[in-house]
Amino acid sequence: MGTPVFVLAGLLVHCVFLASIFDIYFTSPLVHGMTPQQTLLPSPAKRLVLFVADGLRADSLYELDSNSTPRAPFLRQWAVNISSRRWRQENSAWSILENNGSWGISHTHVPTESRPGHVALIAGFYEDVSAVAKGWKENPVEFDSVFNESRYTWSWGSPDILPMFAKGASGDHVYTFCYTAESEDFGTQDASRLDTWVFDHVKSFFNSSRNNQTLYSALNEEKVVLFLHLLGIDTNGHAHRPNSREYKENIRKVDEGVKEIASMLENFYGNDGKTAFILTSDHGMTDWGSHGAGHPSETLTPLIAWGAGVNYPQRVASQFFEDNFLKEWKLENLKRLDVNQADIAPLMASLIGVPFPLNSVGTLPLEYLNNSAYFKAESMFTNAVQILEQFKVKMTQKKETTLSFLFMPFKPLSDSEQINLLKKTRLYIQQEKYDEAVSLCKALIILALEGLSYYHTYDRLFLGLSIAMGFVGWTAYVILVIIKTHTNLTKAAQSHDKESTILLYCFAFVGMIIAFFLLIQMCPWTYYVYCLLPVPVWYAVVKELHIIQDLAANLLSLHVGRSMGFLLVCALGIETLVFSFFYRSTLTVGLLVFAGWPVITQLWVRAKTTALIWILLCVLLAIFPLMPVVGREPNIPLVIAAGLLTLLISCSFLASLCKSKNKYMNNEDLIVQFYQMLSIALSTYVVSSTHNSLQNKQGLPVLNQIISWTTLVSSSVSPLLSPTFLFQRLFSILLSLMSTYLLLSTGYEALFLLVLSGLMFVWINMEQEALQHYSFSRKPKLAVFNFSYATDIMQFRQLHLDDVRRSFFFVFFIVTAFFGTGNIASVNSFEPASVYCFLTVFSPFVMGGLLVLKVVIPFVLVSCAFEAVQVTTQLSSKSLFLIVLVISDVMALHFFFLVKDYGSWLDIGTSISHYVLVMSLTIFMMLMNGLAQLLTTKRLELSRKTKHHFT
Repeated sequence: MGTPVFVLAGLLVHCVFLASIFDIYFTSPLVHGMTPQQTLLPSPAKRLVLFVADGLRADSLYELDSNSTPRAPFLRQWAVNISSRRWRQENSAWSILENNGSWGISHTHVPTESRPGHVALIAGFYEDVSAVAKGWKENPVEFDSVFNESRYTWSWGSPDILPMFAKGASGDHVYTFCYTAESEDFGTQDASRLDTWVFDHVKSFFNSSRNNQTLYSALNEEKVVLFLHLLGIDTNGHAHRPNSREYKENIRKVDEGVKEIASMLENFYGNDGKTAFILTSDHGMTDWGSHGAGHPSETLTPLIAWGAGVNYPQRVASQFFEDNFLKEWKLENLKRLDVNQADIAPLMASLIGVPFPLNSVGTLPLEYLNNSAYFKAESMFTNAVQILEQFKVKMTQKKETTLSFLFMPFKPLSDSEQINLLKKTRLYIQQEKYDEAVSLCKALIILALEGLSYYHTYDRLFLGLSIAMGFVGWTAYVILVIIKTHTNLTKAAQSHDKESTILLYCFAFVGMIIAFFLLIQMCPWTYYVYCLLPVPVWYAVVKELHIIQDLAANLLSLHVGRSMGFLLVCALGIETLVFSFFYRSTLTVGLLVFAGWPVITQLWVRAKTTALIWILLCVLLAIFPLMPVVGREPNIPLVIAAGLLTLLISCSFLASLCKSKNKYMNNEDLIVQFYQMLSIALSTYVVSSTHNSLQNKQGLPVLNQIISWTTLVSSSVSPLLSPTFLFQRLFSILLSLMSTYLLLSTGYEALFLLVLSGLMFVWINMEQEALQHYSFSRKPKLAVFNFSYATDIMQFRQLHLDDVRRSFFFVFFIVTAFFGTGNIASVNSFEPASVYCFLTVFSPFVMGGLLVLKVVIPFVLVSCAFEAVQVTTQLSSKSLFLIVLVISDVMALHFFFLVKDYGSWLDIGTSISHYVLVMSLTIFMMLMNGLAQLLTTKRLELSRKTKHHFT
């Protein structure tokens, strides 16, 4: 297999491996074809008002300030001793928690983002990860919602949230009023104005309805929903963090706005007592102003309900929860009613008497309802039937696409058991045994949800084994390619055309059998890819059987102890890499071991100065994984220090070049060097200036924004204008990337990149010493080594065991680049402030792209250093890269088996991101190999003058 074909095949195989987990673990849970289910009894409320305070943490709303005063006096009660009794008497009647409603914590699901949070609230189901990844404003799958089932829904708020529920609705009865996307600016005035905009427009809307008879009549209909999406708290949290004055003050403003809207609506409807109110949040936020993962600060959100059909506060002497929140919040005597986020959708449907959303998996929280036992039992029965309908449709679909003798039904909920449970429940209701009926309904819901999960994951084992076989086969094939083409361990292959033909026919027959079974079961086309992929992969492995035989013979001739020791060290190294994904401190241990490498191998005897610098930089780099995740506390002075230190190093490097006897730089090269130094200086200034401007709430200066984007664009071109001599080109790459990285930095990560790049330069020198130490070839002079000439080298040496160590170093440095300053496998490690030099207006894809670029920059530096190691040690880029591929694939196979969709939300999110990260890393390394060659070998000439370099 030629190199281009091999690379293409590798990319395709790994793309299949990456996509497979979304088909195996995270496919859409939605099914279609159910009939709507609703309680026919009169509903307690004619209208529902839903307030969603985006990004509001439960503790931020419920806890008291340091002076024992509430942040939201209208919503929570004044339950502490205060000096002003008059204030308490005047305001206690308005305190919802104390006098009017029920409260609790809504437990959200991962990913804790706005779109899936709102879908869970309003549609009652948890979106799968692949659907969430397709965007905020579009509907990857059509779904039912409380808004769709309502007679009319009017909504006000963000253009990122409201349109998807209008688009998903049938007919023209969901209306949206949005401010512009440019209003979502993290850097200018207080973001609470977004919430003020919503409150003001709701008031204007109702005032104008008095002069519009059609609108007035519609507002007085039953089954009406008013949705107020309040984004200010989330925006202030990103910009200033949840413990900031701005975030807490925004909560007070929301509290005041909710109070005004509630009062206005009561007056508008003549205090008819038919309005139900719910206030909650889509997700919380970490202390450092981010969300997306499963930290309790992200998954615990407030839920407060009051008004028509909602229970009044329930006083209790004591109540037990594993957390200590009740005592901290001074709410021990008011009953706390916790729910899952998806439970809020059936609660809203029950309050206004609309059908439960068809795909809702929420269980109606009866304790929030203030109604008769009969109403609660009927509502619970409807809830159970609605979820059972989904189970029946899912079962039918799976039964129709599976051969009858292979189909294994969900035994705990057979057809007879369904009929029995439904009849029994209906009988209990008729006999007015409502508690027993509710208990049976809850049991039926649990069984139906288990059955839904069973059929949803029905093919998981089958598909997982197929992918695992493909993984193992591909890794075995790559090892065989390494042994065959880059070592002397095997003899020349003998041609066996007849045996190859028979082998081809056998594997083709196996492939046809697999395809036939998939066809008659009407499986999706992706199943063909996953199940047929192992066939050609294992054919390629079995075809090289003679290599396996030669390898086995060679291994038997070696010393058993040495062979086992080598395999043990390899296994330990890979397990260390896997372990570092869970514990960053593992990288510290690894770097300290690396520091001892020159001493263990006696390399320090040959190059004491280089070895000492290596040890020093390894120890310095080992400090970073022990530090807090970057972004928790911004430290702009460290970024400025990194910029100034880079300038100082640049001046020293330039001076050393000018003093050298051989002139490698002409005037044009000096211009490029000075421009890159100017970019570093400007980036340092922009970071400082932007931070000060945002602190003063003056927004992002336009000049700073122009400089930032110009630097980003120019940094991708400027390295190609520099000489291709090894250290000059690598230093030019460092300056270009460093200028962009400074703009994306908020703390010590800028120093991390500087130390990492320094270690990469020393690594190149150390590998030269190791090359001569093992007497592989003559040590080339790095000072005059030219990347452009290296591409013409025709004689590459064969691989040695020490090259496995080189490849492992590369993978370890890549992992260190990823995790050295934070756990990028967790979404909430990202710091939104990192992109404020480029933009402050909310734009998820641009911001996400910039954050990805920040992650990639250390990767590029390590890849370029690895490219230098390859060419200076006279190894083909393919040979070392194949070893890297094997190491990465073994890691990926670990994480494939560690992926889970059960357990804690943090475990689920972490398992997904680890696998996606390693697979993306493998795919990305294939692409980065080409990018590194481009950055190191290609040069753009500023003029047509012929340059003469002396070597």
